[in-house]
Amino acid sequence: MEAFIATVNNILWSSPVVYTLLGIGLIFSILTRFLQVRHIKDMFVLMFKGKSSDAGVSSFQALSIALAGRVGTGNIAGVASAIFYGGPGAVFWMWAIAFLGASSAFMESTLAQVYKTKQNGQYRGGPAYYIEKGLGQKWFGIAFAVAALIAMALLMPGVQSNAIAAAMTNAFSIPNWVTGVFLIAVLGLIILGGIKWIANTAAFIVPFMAIIYMIMAAIIIGMNITEVPATIQLIVSSAFGMDSIFGGLLGSAIAWGVMRGVYSNEAGQGSGAHAAGAAEVSHPTKQGLVQAGSVYIDTLLVCSATAFMILFTGMYNTQGVSEGDPNIVNALPNTEVGPEYTQAAINSIFPSFGTGFVAIALLFFAFTTIMAYYYIAETNVAYLMRGRKAAIPMLLIKLILLGATYFGTVRTAENAWLLGDIGLGLMVWINVIAIVLLAKPALRCLKDYEEQKAQGLDPVFDPKKLGIKNATFWETYEDPEKRKSV
Repeated sequence: MEAFIATVNNILWSSPVVYTLLGIGLIFSILTRFLQVRHIKDMFVLMFKGKSSDAGVSSFQALSIALAGRVGTGNIAGVASAIFYGGPGAVFWMWAIAFLGASSAFMESTLAQVYKTKQNGQYRGGPAYYIEKGLGQKWFGIAFAVAALIAMALLMPGVQSNAIAAAMTNAFSIPNWVTGVFLIAVLGLIILGGIKWIANTAAFIVPFMAIIYMIMAAIIIGMNITEVPATIQLIVSSAFGMDSIFGGLLGSAIAWGVMRGVYSNEAGQGSGAHAAGAAEVSHPTKQGLVQAGSVYIDTLLVCSATAFMILFTGMYNTQGVSEGDPNIVNALPNTEVGPEYTQAAINSIFPSFGTGFVAIALLFFAFTTIMAYYYIAETNVAYLMRGRKAAIPMLLIKLILLGATYFGTVRTAENAWLLGDIGLGLMVWINVIAIVLLAKPALRCLKDYEEQKAQGLDPVFDPKKLGIKNATFWETYEDPEKRKSV
């Protein structure tokens, strides 16, 4: 069984697949004229604009839900595994896929807004909805929804809970099963409250913990400020095979950097699009830009913070060039790749502090990620069950996700990551095909947004004017703020 899982994973993340992801990000960047640079101000200003409504959440709440999914194990354990398998150069390719992937995140989140719907009093959107409405292919939408359910409820929660359990055992000697019981008890209470509870919890925890984590990273970077140029040079030279020590890991650096980068920032996976579709905005491009900015926050800030802490302190291992070769770097012998690298890095500066700090940070980061996974799974159940009673399927998906979360705490990290990577790959490849085919409506939205901004207007979306069909929600849309003022 393990051999089969490894084979499927190798197919989903083979070299052609990795280079295709980079290429698609580059194409979208060119088509949008590098909006991730031109509109960087709007990305961050729009995060704090708009309010929630009875049916939807605010831009900040949607951002928080998306960041809850993005900022998790990938930012701590994922960075460590990228460095182990690909060397320091993998960090550069994480940056590359984040920069290029911001355009992919824009496309999918804009499309989620264009083709969103109001269902049972709540806004729902995401790849399954825009695939069916935009492409007119219901079977394709169903395929994504099923893949998302398998990934979000069954395959990916275990990666997050496994990392939490490993960090808690390392820091506080808490048995894995105790961590598992605690996680499913608290998680069960929150997901019973629905999208509003999830949004409010994420809006509080994610910014709070991210700021504390970034402060710790800033302190360590400040204490090693003279090492910054040399570390950046090491990352860049290793990324292109020019470093004498890590040059042999060039292929692994690209593959693992892209794979862990996508796992962390989820650009192109379609997960962030679900939260984007729930936002209350007057124009789809607004939420597309917000979600593009969230990729920067995730990878260029949080992942980079972890990478610099690990590389500055030298607290990591790196595999040999060929199978069976001794590790190129073996600073942490007999240490499983994962959050222990970050814990050791902080401990080297603040003895006995890093282990507990990373364990608590990971608890909050990974826990909110599992919350976001549930919301995505719930949205796809809602898509599949339209017009039918969904109470039993919703209950089943809760139980499956809680079971997968507990199971993840008691299995090995390697198996957890293999299953998680398969779940990620399933979603990525269905969604990427869809957003490539649906690029035109998203690009029309961007052009319309820019034209209205140039006229000094607060952009409002009219799909009929742009010739976009099946955007049924927007055909009768009226800004709730304007309704209140009448």
